[in-house]
Amino acid sequence: MSTTNLILFALVAATTAFALLFLIARRLNNYGIVDVAWSLGFAPLAAFYGHFGGGAFPRKLLITVMAGVWSLRLGGYLARRVLGHLHTEDGRYRQLRQDWAANLNAKMFQFFQFQALLLVVLSAPFLIATRNPASTLHPLEIFAASLWLVALFGETLADAQLAAFKRAPANRGRVCDSGLWRWSRHPNYFFEWLIWVAFALFALASPWGWIALYCPVMMLFFLLKVTGVKYTEDQLLRSKGEPYRLYQLRTSAFFPWPPKPENKL
Repeated sequence: MSTTNLILFALVAATTAFALLFLIARRLNNYGIVDVAWSLGFAPLAAFYGHFGGGAFPRKLLITVMAGVWSLRLGGYLARRVLGHLHTEDGRYRQLRQDWAANLNAKMFQFFQFQALLLVVLSAPFLIATRNPASTLHPLEIFAASLWLVALFGETLADAQLAAFKRAPANRGRVCDSGLWRWSRHPNYFFEWLIWVAFALFALASPWGWIALYCPVMMLFFLLKVTGVKYTEDQLLRSKGEPYRLYQLRTSAFFPWPPKPENKL
């Protein structure tokens, strides 16, 4: 199957699936389920590329496993959070309901379709790697897989530390500033971005792999300026106030870094 046909098939499948998901979300009255579907969508897409990509098997297997494990972990984490509060829609989507109130259904459908398009666009590293016929792994691919493992562990640890902090009754209303969260206000986002750096580096060892370098750049933009840091911090400042403002002053926003001493704030 040609590269063009692979992309077209993936695009048709993704847009169709997200159109059906839109109908389900309307029925449930919770558009937040799109986050779960988007995260989980990379696993079958990577498997599809791995099966039909035509490249060497060891590489196809490795990138498919990397994409699948990451996708299922993140999707499962979001599913527990979203489905556990199915009747309480995420604040982002409550805000979109207000912003798009005059034409909610049409704009939300377009939003779901954009998510489907983004899913295919960001899957470029998987497609490129699975088309590579080289029989042996390149040192850059081995390095990328090692970086992916470190990033996956870091993201999992950050999520676990935040969940444990929130479970403790004594921490109710407090700002999580322990563990990885002492070094970064958003270590989960940092390691998520590092995973995309690993995917791009893995693809870089294949012909035309440089094309995939836009993926970590796009993810960095989304994490810093769209759905990640900016939105989360606006919410936390409203809910936690001055303690969070002080946390901002002493703690790096994204890249892990030792916190500033209290006497230098």
